[in-house]
Amino acid sequence: MSITIRSANAEDVPQIFQFICDLAEYEKALHEVKCTPQTLVDSLFGPGTVAYTLMVEENGRSIGYAIYFFNYSTWLAAKGLYLEDLYVDPEFRGKGAGIKLMKHLAKETIAQGCRRFEWSVLDWNTPSIEFYEAIGAQSQDEWLGYRLEGESIGQLANS
Repeated sequence: MSITIRSANAEDVPQIFQFICDLAEYEKALHEVKCTPQTLVDSLFGPGTVAYTLMVEENGRSIGYAIYFFNYSTWLAAKGLYLEDLYVDPEFRGKGAGIKLMKHLAKETIAQGCRRFEWSVLDWNTPSIEFYEAIGAQSQDEWLGYRLEGESIGQLANS
């Protein structure tokens, strides 16, 4: 099996959209997907984009993707790389695609002068947790994630 990783382009959007839906379905959140192929083209490949997309391929066939962006740590006074999505088609899991993506992203973290490489995983996603721990990642159990969405943002902004 020949696994390669490359930067995505706008022509990859139909496949990226499908992978996003597949990931959301796996995470029991397909109903939360609000993006469309056009909003992905605009946000991932349009002017001012802040996110980056990688495609992982096996013999030229897309089998997964990763989307990441850069954040900032005041404690380190340095930027970090945040992995938003990592997905490998179930048919290809356990064959090295996920680890190859993570190694690629670790190299990008170093190349960009980042001091952290971070991501989140659902607490019930045991296969992913085991994969991440096997590569040396540590959970940040003392931190809780919070989010404002939709009308809640407007309510706070206008209060």
